[in-house]
This record gives sequence, C-alpha cells and structure tokens, in this order.
Amino acid sequence: MPKLTGVHHLALTVTDVDRSVPWYERVLELRETGRREDPATGLRKVRLQAPGEAFSVVLLQHPDTERGPFDERRTGLDHVAFTVPTYAELKQWERRLAEYGVEYSPAKASRTLPGSAVVVFRDPDGIQLEVWADIDS
Repeated sequence: MPKLTGVHHLALTVTDVDRSVPWYERVLELRETGRREDPATGLRKVRLQAPGEAFSVVLLQHPDTERGPFDERRTGLDHVAFTVPTYAELKQWERRLAEYGVEYSPAKASRTLPGSAVVVFRDPDGIQLEVWADIDS
C-alpha cells in the first residue's frame, strides 16, 4: 500500500475571511497565494502558504456558517499543531504572540508527548492552534 508522505493543506472554516486572512498573515507569517469567490454559492476560499512552501492553510467562509463559538469538544477539528525546530524558537513564538496581543499559554512540558513543549493560542474564531518543539533542542 502506498504510504502518505505529508499533509498537503489544512482547511479551516472561518466566519469572516476578511478578518482571518490578515491575522494568519501577520501572526503566523503565512502569505496569500490564491483566492476564489463563487457568487453562485457564496463560498469564499483563500489559500495561505507557509514560508518555504512547507504546507498550506486554506480558510473557507461558507454563506451559512454557523456563528456559534468554536468548541473542540464537538465532533470535527480539535486543534491544529505546528512545529518549530528548537525550544528557543518556541520561546520566540511566545514573544511574537505577545507582540501581536494574542492570548496564549506559556510553553509547558507536554503530558502527551514527553520531551516536548507546547504553546497554545486561538485564532479570531477561537480555533485552537499550538506550536510544539522538543525541549532538548
């Protein structure tokens, strides 16, 4: 059986792409590489690329998106976790999030993956995002 080799993109439903795109560009340093709006269906889709083209995040706005708050306890997406190569870079993410006024939990050792640390924060729709690194790196 052929093996999966990576993640091509991550698609997130947001309530307002015009609010979310600048946040993802500024806070996560993603850059917009494509946009599609379908007047017939009301669907709005924006593709954001990570530096070095490691992966893409696609933000989708549906015309009938439920406006309720994000809740990782519902079936579907729980959270999205990104990685950085070193613990020092994880600490730099803390400073970056603070600089942009993003609330976050400071780096702490993971109970799930011993030897790792994680910083947790949320996007404008409340979707939980994380940045991970090995503690010994």
